[in-house]
Amino acid sequence: MSQHDPVRVAEEICLRHRRDRTRLLQVLIDAQDRVGWLPPPLLTAIAAQLDLPRARVEGVAGFYSFLHTRPMGRYRVLFSDNITDRMLGAPALMEALCGKLWVEPGKLSEDGLVSVATTSCTGMCDQGPALLVNGRPLTRLDHARVNQIAELIRRKRPLDAWPAELFHVNDNIRRRDALLGPSQQPGEALAAAIARGREGWLEQMRLSNLRGRGGAGFTTAVKWMACRDAAGADKVVVCNADEGEPGTFKDRVLLASFADPVFEGMTLAAWAVGARQGLLYLRGEYRYLLDGLRETLARRRTAGLLGQGILGEAGFDFDIDIHLGAGAYVCGEETALLESLEGRRGTPRIRPPFPVTHGYLGRPTVVNNVETLAKTTLIALHGGAAFAATGTAQSTGTKLLSISGDCAYPGIYEYPFGVSVERVLEDCGASDVQAVQVGGASGVTLAGYEFHRRIAFEDVPTAGAFMVFDSSRDMFAVARNFVHFFAHESCGFCTPCRVGTSLLEGYMDKLAAGHGAKMDLADIEWIDRLLKNASHCGLGSSAPNPVLDTLLKFRPAYERRLKNLDFEPAFDLDAALAPARQATGRDDPGAHLDTAQETSR
Repeated sequence: MSQHDPVRVAEEICLRHRRDRTRLLQVLIDAQDRVGWLPPPLLTAIAAQLDLPRARVEGVAGFYSFLHTRPMGRYRVLFSDNITDRMLGAPALMEALCGKLWVEPGKLSEDGLVSVATTSCTGMCDQGPALLVNGRPLTRLDHARVNQIAELIRRKRPLDAWPAELFHVNDNIRRRDALLGPSQQPGEALAAAIARGREGWLEQMRLSNLRGRGGAGFTTAVKWMACRDAAGADKVVVCNADEGEPGTFKDRVLLASFADPVFEGMTLAAWAVGARQGLLYLRGEYRYLLDGLRETLARRRTAGLLGQGILGEAGFDFDIDIHLGAGAYVCGEETALLESLEGRRGTPRIRPPFPVTHGYLGRPTVVNNVETLAKTTLIALHGGAAFAATGTAQSTGTKLLSISGDCAYPGIYEYPFGVSVERVLEDCGASDVQAVQVGGASGVTLAGYEFHRRIAFEDVPTAGAFMVFDSSRDMFAVARNFVHFFAHESCGFCTPCRVGTSLLEGYMDKLAAGHGAKMDLADIEWIDRLLKNASHCGLGSSAPNPVLDTLLKFRPAYERRLKNLDFEPAFDLDAALAPARQATGRDDPGAHLDTAQETSR
């Protein structure tokens, strides 16, 4: 910090953001980029520049996992801790890198050069193990790549001087249908919608019965009409690109290779509801896509597809800005996302009121998922009835699936709704399958006898994640990984979730350590019910899903960890004395609790 004057840094960055308090998160991200971390004097200076309480600024800085209030080193390495990355050997690779760099996991190296830790999911599940180094993804890790990374860090090579192939990310599109198939020309769908008029366009949306692809499945036309009819002229369209569900990476591919249909979908929504402002909230793990997205926006402005009088239509004024997230899964919930957009901690709001009437800055706001918005271009081009002819009556159109885990061909698959799980497993080259996790950590675990079921809102709904586990996998370990994920990602706002996820994590760790008892299973089921019924938002209520499903369908995976049918303490006093034995150099029988007790008898 010595070479950076905190007052000058804060003044320059806040001035660039027009001293807009709602851009506090963006200010903090830029300040960290400049200094490397967020030291106390810099937070104080930012608070003064924005005329905000110092506590609020530090509260926001402490909420997001990609913001750091202590030094993290010149190189910040984060291994993906998602279950599929772990299955591919991520823990061993992380241990190897730490050994080569002489750094403890989760700590800063003694020379201040590097820190190595884990992050929940990088959205690279189809090409793991993966990591982020200073926010840039490296995929398909093996020991050779780990050796190469360690050498580059030891030599203090700038990231721009690293071999370009290290940062290559594949789309891995395995099956194409309506959205990923024939290419669209930018503006083509928009021209078709404008020709129909606002009401005609909304009618096509109604006929399509398009439902949100983010998981909730709310009818898009109903949401748009509610926003259009809400009081207030300053309406907003928000694209939720905070794809944080473990096992999901479809939005990454859409943003990387289909950005035009995504932005065109936002503009189609603006045409329907009369919005003038658009915001895309990009998850921090996908920051490497930011420059390309901004280039696409610039190209669309030049082509008259954004800005004033779009495509010559008087009064149709709409533009899009991109806001970065900073590592908070809960911000995928639409009201938490709105809080983050307004420069606050991503704490979900109490509803009602709903975003369609009181959203961004209290204005009527449409919040749609990346895939949902891209799909609207198909409706504009071909009509609502044609769109509804694919899929099922309640689940029209196609769905993108992010397939990872134990299969020969992980990647993106597009299917009409109604496809069976069996068909998907066959296409991706999966065999000897024990279970499939559909919908990510918050979704549903399907056992073999359920593979006849179909991907659809009326049967197995999903935001897109499809993780495959063969018979060699321990389903208890899978559920435990998801429990750790939820405990880490809880925003801490409500007691049931804050305490419940922590308790659930403790019980799963107790079973994993070999101290399980039958009473623990009963306690786990009680905590699951509490989380499901008393949590403030969907994170807490969905946190017990993987445990409930695996307890029901794979109970032997839990029962074989039981040491006692009644009660077994989690605390091992003899193990706790290990540091004392090490310090005294003793390891004889008398230095062990159990042996000493038996000797005294």
